[in-house]
Amino acid sequence: MTMTAGWYLRRLSRMAPREVGGRIGDAVRRRRWRAAPPDCPSTTGALFTAVLPAGTLAAVPPDAAKRLVAEADRLMAGHATYFGVDRDDLADPDWWYDPKTGRRALWGYAFDVPYRDEEVVGDIKQIWELSRHQYLTVLAAAYALTRDERYAERVAEHLRLWWAANAPLRGVHWISGIELGIRLLSWVWIRRLLDGWPGAPGLFEDNPVALNQIWHHQRWLAAFPSRGSSANNHAVAETAGQFAAACAFGWFPSSARWRADALRSLERHLRGNTFGSGLNRELATEYHGLVLELGLAAVAEADAAGVPVPGTVRQVLLRMTDALAAVVDNRLRPPRQGDADDGHGLVVDGAGTDRWGSLLATGDAVFGRLSWWPTVTGTDVRTPLLAALIRPYAQQGTVTRPASRPAHFADAGLTILRGPEEIWCRCDGGPHGFLSIAAHAHADALSVEVRHDGVDVLADPGTFCYHGQPLWRQYFRSTLAHNTLQLDGGDQSVSGGPFLWTRHARTRVLAVDTADGDVARWCAEHDGYQRSVHRRRVELTASDKELRVIDEVRGPLRPARLAFHLGPAITADLSGNRAVLTWARDDEERSAVLDLPGELSWRAHRGETDPPLGWYSAGFGRKEPSTTLIGTGFADGARGFTTVLRFRG
Repeated sequence: MTMTAGWYLRRLSRMAPREVGGRIGDAVRRRRWRAAPPDCPSTTGALFTAVLPAGTLAAVPPDAAKRLVAEADRLMAGHATYFGVDRDDLADPDWWYDPKTGRRALWGYAFDVPYRDEEVVGDIKQIWELSRHQYLTVLAAAYALTRDERYAERVAEHLRLWWAANAPLRGVHWISGIELGIRLLSWVWIRRLLDGWPGAPGLFEDNPVALNQIWHHQRWLAAFPSRGSSANNHAVAETAGQFAAACAFGWFPSSARWRADALRSLERHLRGNTFGSGLNRELATEYHGLVLELGLAAVAEADAAGVPVPGTVRQVLLRMTDALAAVVDNRLRPPRQGDADDGHGLVVDGAGTDRWGSLLATGDAVFGRLSWWPTVTGTDVRTPLLAALIRPYAQQGTVTRPASRPAHFADAGLTILRGPEEIWCRCDGGPHGFLSIAAHAHADALSVEVRHDGVDVLADPGTFCYHGQPLWRQYFRSTLAHNTLQLDGGDQSVSGGPFLWTRHARTRVLAVDTADGDVARWCAEHDGYQRSVHRRRVELTASDKELRVIDEVRGPLRPARLAFHLGPAITADLSGNRAVLTWARDDEERSAVLDLPGELSWRAHRGETDPPLGWYSAGFGRKEPSTTLIGTGFADGARGFTTVLRFRG
């Protein structure tokens, strides 16, 4: 996917003058660095002291350790799966190869590589993911738990190969700051987990090649921060990685300055990326998880190094953890909202570990759980490791935590309605996205997401892809791909490119009642359709196990389509304007009836490609057919549409 001149003009229009000036300075700096690459300053007497406290590894639950070792053995055999694509070359990986397209990225000065062009480079996400070196943190953790030197030797072999093949500023792995930041964080944990292996000092602090790489990574991050309209989760990853490395690898003349600058930036961006309620401002749940992981990892490095951290950093992470505990369903699944690319900040666990349960377990260890938090039954490796480094947060009355489970987050416009038998409904009445480009937003204003005992009934279809497949990218972020109303065949917000929105629908919540009565209510409206206002009311009646959705349009008569996307486990039998929904959960048959507005003509769609319709993406790079019910007709102020979902049994 190449960027046209029009895209650059649209992108420029979303920047403030200060950002434009900063980007001009970046361009000048890149030209200068091409001509005169600097040398890493010499260092002597480097020592790694940020080790795990004694007894930490003994606290790792046996079943979590077993999953980790099984994953490590799969990696040792050369196998891994990234974004739905299986790889069998990890015993001797090609760092620039994309197994999805079979293409190999160009070699050259990093800032000359057209990384967005899949025809030239391949799928850049596939290429970048391996070089985050999070598979090496898994191998290093397996060594720490088993003391089997095979794991340590494989880590050392691959790091030496990567360092030799990816000289500073050469190739695709020196293009994006988030990749450098996460890679640095991985290296810190690799060195920590390999402590006690005789080869560890020779791999890191006594290795001039490693020192050169670490120094150049930090120099790059100090020079090219994500700016202005791009200062989203990327900025947090960059500063967290920079800070972690400057704490744990503080061996260079610039380390103290890098550490101080990164900490200031981290504090600013954590606050900037987070609503006062604790939810992430990108309104993309997976990025809430990523930012929380990165923040916890950064605080772990600060405490391990004895570096004071502003109280606001821990307060933001505390609010984020409480917010996560508040929005998950009974199976600890958070909303599927906005973009999701399976990105993680720190990986030391095996397959099958619950990411959200792990974060809540860490929050319990660091902040203490509240009485209304859901119970976490699973185990993980990461929690005892982080908890051993992060000092418990002494609140001392500085933070007021919710006395009961919040259901409405006014600043984020997110509301959770809960009913009996684990009926869970998310209502979206929030801002379109974060910053002027809202890069990871979807055109999903007033959409609903409904689950029954953790099963997606009315589903958010997900994300699927970023680069290289513009038709699919456009579909999964469109209004039609969400459970809401579309007018005139267009989106509520106007897209200017795959990570750019040039006009944002404005949404406001009009009424919320989530008290303990029999009926929970929510009402909101948005102005995304010119000359018309879409208003939606949602009512969840506990005694009847009934969800009622009422859509109204104030404005002239316009063509309308109302979409309801069913989860992949749901079978639908549509007859007229009634759909009988069935699915299985824990070997038990479940069912519901969906009565759709009779004013519209209804049709079921499944797995269609021209154009795309009827798809569900469980994770980045993966999609599967699912049923979408589309009602077609006209909407104006003279009529409303009422949809009723009744759960049986």
